[in-house]
Amino acid sequence: MPTTPHVEKHFTAGLFVRDVVIGMADGLTVPFALAAGLSGAVSSTRLIVIGGLAEIAAGSIAMGLGGYLAAKGDAEHYDQEKLREEREIVEIPEAEKAEVEELFEQYGLTEAEAKPVVEALSQRPKEWVEFMMRFELGLEQPEPKRAVTSATTIALSYVAGGFIPLSPYMILPNAWHALLWSAAVTLAALGVFGYMKARFTGTAPLRGASQTMVIGGLAAGTAFVIAKLIS
Repeated sequence: MPTTPHVEKHFTAGLFVRDVVIGMADGLTVPFALAAGLSGAVSSTRLIVIGGLAEIAAGSIAMGLGGYLAAKGDAEHYDQEKLREEREIVEIPEAEKAEVEELFEQYGLTEAEAKPVVEALSQRPKEWVEFMMRFELGLEQPEPKRAVTSATTIALSYVAGGFIPLSPYMILPNAWHALLWSAAVTLAALGVFGYMKARFTGTAPLRGASQTMVIGGLAAGTAFVIAKLIS
């Protein structure tokens, strides 16, 4: 009798999605809040567009650089820990074997069951180090081009998100009308973005959508009220 092959579906683009989330979330929220704040102080959409474009440029560079430095830091940390593990399996192999045994025992293996596995693993130094990196330290080897990819993804996501709240100011001459349209399209975009992010991460989609809309709305509303009071 033919059987249906078992196919497991796992989401494997976690780092890419994380970078898109970081860039898009700030790209939607910060320029939206800035434009709303400026709308409370000036009536010229031209000034708001200039300020918004400057913020998008500066924000995308800052966010991209932050992503680059974070990814480089992860890679450097991984390399340092790997060198330490490589040194320890040579200098203190018995202590490292004991650590591996403890790891197996945490998964329910007895000492007698774990010992032959540990001995077999100790005969393969490369795999031994990789095992310790993953299961003792919880570290995965970063992709070689991770830093550049992360910086580019975050920066482009920020730019894409930033043009959504700014686009009505590029079309409409009246700042108040542009603010209303900006609020409508940005809150809708935040809702869709929050919904999709929640679907990818496995959380409740409606809760994810409502959370991003509330955060974006609060940021823009606060900026508008403060600018109105000051002006």
